[in-house]
Amino acid sequence: MRREAFILISVASLCLAWWGEAAAQPPAQAQTQAKPKPAAPEPTPESLGVPAFQPGMQFLESYDAGGGQRFYLFGANATFAEVVSFYQAQLKVKGELVFDQPATHMFDIGRYREETMAFPPSVTVKDFTWGGMRGYPNPKPNAEPASFKTVVQIVPMPAGTTPVRK
Repeated sequence: MRREAFILISVASLCLAWWGEAAAQPPAQAQTQAKPKPAAPEPTPESLGVPAFQPGMQFLESYDAGGGQRFYLFGANATFAEVVSFYQAQLKVKGELVFDQPATHMFDIGRYREETMAFPPSVTVKDFTWGGMRGYPNPKPNAEPASFKTVVQIVPMPAGTTPVRK
């Protein structure tokens, strides 16, 4: 039951993050006068505890997940299958296809401890081209590419904890 709740929260978080960014955009005229928000520092594979898919994967944003954790969003223009295959090879686990439509694949990268964590440490890959969608819009104004075929959400292990592989 906790896993299903986490998956729903993860998918909802991705959607809310995008909708929040889109809703927060001021009209074009006011946008030139708006102060840009400070860019979140780009995480490294070492800080995440997992490699970022390459080539062309772009760091989009990080969000406070609560409980001292953050989650990080990356966009890729590789297909969903290519990104999933990459993480299967890198993490040496099959992971789990948690939704068929839109395709969402999840890899556990550590043991979830409810008393100290808001989210299970994981890598979640979601297909944003399902059903004719044009991709996940790039939240950075005027950035290239305009959208991403696939989005990866990484929730690293909290600082001071050791990953536990299954």
